[in-house]
Amino acid sequence: MSVCFAGVASVALAQEAPHVATPADIYGELFEQVQLNAVFPDSKAFVDALPNFPPELVMREYREQRARPSFDLKRFVAEHFSAPPSAGAEFSTTAGQDVRKHIDALWNILERSPDDQRPYSSRLPLPDRYIVPGGRFNEIYYWDSYFTMLGLEESGRHDLTMKMIGNFAWLIDTYGHIPNGNRSYYLSRSQPPFFAAMIELAAAKEGKGIYEKFLPQLKREYAFWMDGADQIRPGTAYRRAVKLAEGTVLNRYWDDRDTPREEAYKEDIATARGLGTAAPEIYRNLRAAAESGWDFSSRWLADGKTLSTIQTTNLLPPDLNSLLYQLELTIAKGCEIAGDAACAGEMKALAAARKLAITRYLWSSRAGAFTDYNWRTKTLSSQVTAATVYPLFFNVAEKMQGMVVAMTVRSALLKAHGIATTDVTTGQQWDSPNGWAPLQWLAISGLKKYGEDQLASTIAQRWCAKNREVFKATGKLVEKYDVIGNAAGGGGEYPLQDGFGWTNGVLRKLLVMYPKLAQ
Repeated sequence: MSVCFAGVASVALAQEAPHVATPADIYGELFEQVQLNAVFPDSKAFVDALPNFPPELVMREYREQRARPSFDLKRFVAEHFSAPPSAGAEFSTTAGQDVRKHIDALWNILERSPDDQRPYSSRLPLPDRYIVPGGRFNEIYYWDSYFTMLGLEESGRHDLTMKMIGNFAWLIDTYGHIPNGNRSYYLSRSQPPFFAAMIELAAAKEGKGIYEKFLPQLKREYAFWMDGADQIRPGTAYRRAVKLAEGTVLNRYWDDRDTPREEAYKEDIATARGLGTAAPEIYRNLRAAAESGWDFSSRWLADGKTLSTIQTTNLLPPDLNSLLYQLELTIAKGCEIAGDAACAGEMKALAAARKLAITRYLWSSRAGAFTDYNWRTKTLSSQVTAATVYPLFFNVAEKMQGMVVAMTVRSALLKAHGIATTDVTTGQQWDSPNGWAPLQWLAISGLKKYGEDQLASTIAQRWCAKNREVFKATGKLVEKYDVIGNAAGGGGEYPLQDGFGWTNGVLRKLLVMYPKLAQ
């Protein structure tokens, strides 16, 4: 790590983030019993539920009643907790309404304010307004929000984009990073670091001064991702930083806890059942995959199909490292504007080194794609996934690599309704046949940067048509879509959600880029 950022990292680490009790901390045995006995069909429901009384009173009554022969756990929970509402469930569109008007109206339904905060909630209070995705996701999500902002900008809601960026800056100042979402049980991990991309998006209206305004938060986020990078020996790792044998530093996804996810407690215990002492490692890797946003996908699985073989922390992903390349360049831009030439030069050098490492270690000529590198076994995956478009979106790929990626996307991922997430079907939601709005946007925009306008246009046309087809039939925009068949989308740990923040944002943006697709 550079001299400039060794100092930044040490300051960031010295400022300990406040400890926030999670539902498992607060409710102990009650939490465990509720989750393992599936009192709620969706494990996320209990950790988001609101107690009807102060938690200490709930626990006192639980301890008094649990040993009684007549004790009924479900009845106790129903009496002492209110189930969380489904975000946006009350909204219905006008029959035949233009989808753009639907999206513009839906922002108001998905908007939350500090006044929405309830006592004893696991939701962390934020200082300003924000958009939630919808359905079971009634909190802000880190990487979702960038794609939501694409649509907010086109809907004339730049004010809300800036409020959300301010909230993320506050989270960095308060907790040292942007958590997965503003819930206490998400604080041990982040998500794909799109904060720099948000700043770049907002700069179109705010001007270059925004880079200097948020420079302290950009630096501190970088320190979070690079924590320990200047201390680890070649061939070892610490948290999210990995130093390869020849000294190059790249990054991986991670989580600071190695216990079952509270929002998927029953599911994680089932995944690790029978693994004994290996269970904490499995939990860590499940959590790390949740930090990636791809929870879950065959790309993380050692055998490509079985969740208990998950090995997320062994892999150096092209998506994460492309994001950190952009973060380094964004900090350099902020330092230049602030008149700190030394910092700007150091960050540009770090970005150049990362770009070289990505194109060297994460490029698979065999797959014709950027893929995940196993730093422990020193092997490169040959699996094609939509993560290969990140180095195009962030201008990391060499020109020839961009051309090859375009051919690979066309042959392996392009389907009737957009691009598939991977080229295999496992039942995991981040595999075929599902397509996701953020990956469509990154592919379309990234391919355009490398002169592949026709392929980009084809993806946009097919994706928008699918979105509008489902909207016409149901009046809904949903979380993900089946890009091969006729379904809206499926797989994973929970039912298909509607709302839906990033789908709305990307579709709203694409219909401006390609106005004929709105007709």
